[in-house]
Amino acid sequence: MTSSANPALSQWSLDREVVLSRVIDAPRDLVFEAWTDPKHLPHWFGPAGFKIETKEIDVRVGGCWRFDMIAPDGTLYPNRMQFRRIEKPRLIEIDHGSDKDDDPGMFRTTITFDSQSDGKTVLTLRQLHPTAAQREAVIGFGAVEYGNQTLDKLAVYVMAKR
Repeated sequence: MTSSANPALSQWSLDREVVLSRVIDAPRDLVFEAWTDPKHLPHWFGPAGFKIETKEIDVRVGGCWRFDMIAPDGTLYPNRMQFRRIEKPRLIEIDHGSDKDDDPGMFRTTITFDSQSDGKTVLTLRQLHPTAAQREAVIGFGAVEYGNQTLDKLAVYVMAKR
């Protein structure tokens, strides 16, 4: 799905936005690599206790990551990420939704990576949902808690790679 298929993803609106931010005790290049290298990404992505089974992964502009996220109770969540922009080492933009064509719930995510003078990285993840109602629904489902768990896993993963 592209932004032309869903024009709502082309105009940023705060009532449709979810923002997570984390300071990670690792250099920006390493944190960026964990997001963009297929040998790393599936190992840390997803909330605590969830497993990732990759079907296809092509991390480049125009590429796609199709994967199943498997909850601790065995519930399967088919996912698809389309990589829209990759500006090493500072920005990634993706469209993320279920693994089906024309997903009306697909949302845009922009991830920025900023270096601090102490060598740590400030990662900011901004999700833009198609509607304010969808934003409320994903928050109610646990998107903020699950997103923070995912960033916790990323921080632990890159610390082990230092």
